[in-house]
Amino acid sequence: LTPEMLPMVSTACLAKGSATMGQKQTVVKNINAMQGFGSMDVLCVDKTGTLTGDYTTLEYYMDILGNESEQVLHLAYLNSYYHSGIKNHLDEAIKQISTSLRQTNVYEELITRFPKLDERPFDYERQCVSVLVESTQGPLVIMKGNVDVIVPRCTQVAYRGERREMTKEDAKSVHLIVDEMLEDGMKVIAVAYRHTTHRILHDEDEHELILLGYLAFFDAPKNSADAAIAHLKRLHVEVKVLTGDQQDVAISICRRLNLKTQEVMTGNDFESLSDDEKRLCLERVQVFVELSPKHKVDIVRLLQKNGHTVGYLGDGMNDLPAIVESDVGISVDTAVEAVKECADVILLKKDLQVLEQGILEGRRAFYNMSKYIRITASSNFGNILSIVIAGIFLPFFPMTSIQLLLLNLLYDCVCLALPWDHVDEASVAYPLEWSGRTLGRLMCSFGPISSLFDMLTFACLYFVFCPMICGGSLTSLDAGGQLQFISLFQTGWFLESMWTQILILHLLRTEQIPMIQNRPSSVVMLVTTLGIGLFTIMTWTPLGRWLGLTAMPLGYFVYLVLVVTAYLLLMILAKRRYLKRYAHLM
Repeated sequence: LTPEMLPMVSTACLAKGSATMGQKQTVVKNINAMQGFGSMDVLCVDKTGTLTGDYTTLEYYMDILGNESEQVLHLAYLNSYYHSGIKNHLDEAIKQISTSLRQTNVYEELITRFPKLDERPFDYERQCVSVLVESTQGPLVIMKGNVDVIVPRCTQVAYRGERREMTKEDAKSVHLIVDEMLEDGMKVIAVAYRHTTHRILHDEDEHELILLGYLAFFDAPKNSADAAIAHLKRLHVEVKVLTGDQQDVAISICRRLNLKTQEVMTGNDFESLSDDEKRLCLERVQVFVELSPKHKVDIVRLLQKNGHTVGYLGDGMNDLPAIVESDVGISVDTAVEAVKECADVILLKKDLQVLEQGILEGRRAFYNMSKYIRITASSNFGNILSIVIAGIFLPFFPMTSIQLLLLNLLYDCVCLALPWDHVDEASVAYPLEWSGRTLGRLMCSFGPISSLFDMLTFACLYFVFCPMICGGSLTSLDAGGQLQFISLFQTGWFLESMWTQILILHLLRTEQIPMIQNRPSSVVMLVTTLGIGLFTIMTWTPLGRWLGLTAMPLGYFVYLVLVVTAYLLLMILAKRRYLKRYAHLM
């Protein structure tokens, strides 16, 4: 009953799927990830670079009242230039400004005038980065980061060279200016500074700051993202957005892509829920914002606990823990090295449409593997049942062990063509998963039909063909005649079993009517035809005689064609009844 060739057939299916994906701008580092592609029903994605373009542009640099301010840009440039921590799109956009404004000399002079003394790199808990530089007035702290993090640290504001204490009205004006840009889908960060006497950054240097202004960035949604999300939805893969960006920014982008934003969960709100509430929340909320790397990992783990197969697409260090935790870790060729090293799949093009092709190919590989299991289990169950019944009533073995092994080897070799078989579109419309729940049902539905025709063949061979050829019944023959009788019987069942096993592969490989509604691939057709032809001819050869097989009369082949035709017709009816009751073969 064991499908012995399962490891080889599975590997062949996965390798075939991986090779096909290689032609579609996708590198599959771990071929087992193809199974994950096939069963994935939730895809978690970061916003930047996936739903939006890879390049973030700096749109505005402004003072506290929203007027353009070169001082804000200059201090932000120094902060980004000296920042040596995790690279991000915002720093790159700021550093590109010297080229876009054609003021390379101005920024080179800034670097010379303000040499670096110390820094505190960005991290996802603090949501800010501080740089200490030398200035003519002594050490200068330049800090930039999340508006809600920077503004509470400020006690003063600067406007057109003047400084004054920050008032409640100033705090309100911050939100009046910033919130409008956030609603337009821009990411806004604040820039602040202060002078200090320290030459190494201390905690106190990051407080009592002077708010200077803001930077506003924009990364437009990809033209292909909306269509790709719609395609994934048709494939019954839910896309969940997991981003560290501010809520208003994420909502603005997601609305343009027709994602559900009626209920959006922040990282802090999510963390405050109980485990049961989190698991319920994950089933209804599609967009999660202001997340730390830990939040992303927790979301992936809880989705898995809910029974989902989770894929994660990301390219930054903040995505690394979630990529490792997910069932299918997906990254891009431009990602940081550590992320590419841990990912199972690397997209040469950061586009959800490429991912859609990967999901379909994974499902095809998965489905072709399942074909082998369900067909082999059903067929083997019928053969074993026939052997048990024959062992009770016959005074000899219906097939020798070497003949049985040869038949099994032949069938398994034919099944090696399954990775190249066609798959019904309806069969890959839903995520697929390994499950033994339907296997016993399949075996009991189709295996006994095979045994029924085996019994008919046993009766015809024992009472008709063998006595007719040998000149009498088994008990009336001498020792030589009995050996011929047994050899004819074993050859007859070997041929009938081989024909039915190989032809049933065509019937159960698809839920449609084979050859009419669904044609097998040319590889499967060629291999099955050659298998039947060569092993039938083998019974006339010296190799066949060495294996205990013998040539059968022409009349037996007429019977064989009739009985196999009747078997296939009955199996078609049984399959139709099975599908009417259970809808799918898997």
